[in-house]
Amino acid sequence: MPTPTPLPISSTLVRRLAVTKQRLAGPRPAPGPAGLLEVARDLGCIQLDPISAVDRTHRLVWFSRAGRYTTADLDQVLWQERQMFEYWAHCASLVLTEDYPLHSRHMQTYRSAAKAPHSSAWIKANDKLRRYILRELKRGGPLPSRALEEDGLETQPWVTTGWNAGRNVSRMLFYLIMQGTIMVAGRVGGQKLYDLAERVLPAWAPRDRLSEREVVRRAAEKSLRALGVATPRQISQHFIRWRYPDLPAALADLEKRGCIQRVSVEPAPGEAAWKGPAYIHTDDRPPLDGLAGDAWQPRTVLLSPFDNLICDRVRTRLLFNFDFTIEIYVPKPKRKYGYYVLPILHGDQLIGRFDSLMDRSQGRLNVNAVYAEPGAPLNAAAGQAVAGAVRELAEFLGATSLAFERDRLPAGWKRALLAMV
Repeated sequence: MPTPTPLPISSTLVRRLAVTKQRLAGPRPAPGPAGLLEVARDLGCIQLDPISAVDRTHRLVWFSRAGRYTTADLDQVLWQERQMFEYWAHCASLVLTEDYPLHSRHMQTYRSAAKAPHSSAWIKANDKLRRYILRELKRGGPLPSRALEEDGLETQPWVTTGWNAGRNVSRMLFYLIMQGTIMVAGRVGGQKLYDLAERVLPAWAPRDRLSEREVVRRAAEKSLRALGVATPRQISQHFIRWRYPDLPAALADLEKRGCIQRVSVEPAPGEAAWKGPAYIHTDDRPPLDGLAGDAWQPRTVLLSPFDNLICDRVRTRLLFNFDFTIEIYVPKPKRKYGYYVLPILHGDQLIGRFDSLMDRSQGRLNVNAVYAEPGAPLNAAAGQAVAGAVRELAEFLGATSLAFERDRLPAGWKRALLAMV
């Protein structure tokens, strides 16, 4: 069967479709829990990270798309309705309970000693610790990790050069979660509460046992829908990263079914060429042409450094010509932009970087620096748009004041930013 002729599409439309599919352009969702769930369904997963220099990343991801929302609304989605649970997607993430069959396949794999001989050997050597944790959770769960002590148990230390070296309880909890035996049942002050999965997973959660091929097909379709246009490599780097065995066969099947279509991305002068085949979901064809006209409704927003739009750094460079590195673990003298930097999305361009720190004791958002990218619009209109995004973030964080390092602001945006002080 001959390969279908790819649909030509400009790189501008690719960017706009990506931003729109990520819910960073167009109408914002309705306020409340239903709107937050709507965003989660479009994204597929939302990364978790403990750093809260500005705010926790999952809260920022929702803020960039839904605007201001309440903690109560998010708690309703997560802990009351249990529409999402904590698991491993492209990293530690919140994933949809309705997608449980896509993740339960990985849980089954994690129970296989053949897949992780080193880890399985450690778990077997620490079976007393495993049984102790499950017994304590069954008797008194949900419990924080600090309530689970290994004193008196003969354990084999977890040996690694990382931060979790010797942290046997934490490591065993991690493996029990990955195996689907236990789940995070809630959080108190940022601390996870653990319980048996059978008591956390709601009765309505689907429990279909899918073949590996079906998981890859569904996950690839979900990944592509979130990205807009993507190559096989980009699809494999998104959603359930590194868990797409025989992806080419899955894409061929989706193409045969008419679910996806090949495209040819036409870069603008000076832009890098796309290598290999690229695809678009056929459901995204109808709105595509409108993104060149009135259907394109851009916004200016600040993004978490772990945001879904930019989590694939190679794709981010290709799409936006934006080279982004999280400098949290870079020694301060060697940092180029700052400890916790939020990229500035302006329409379909990443035009700058926002280095800030929230002082919760003083209710103040400290802005260490704002950087403009080469070629960014340094005019009053862009300055007002960036200032509006900063104001919205400050309001979301509950900041009662802003403080700027005045000599570290782009000249074209400085007046608008300082007008907020």
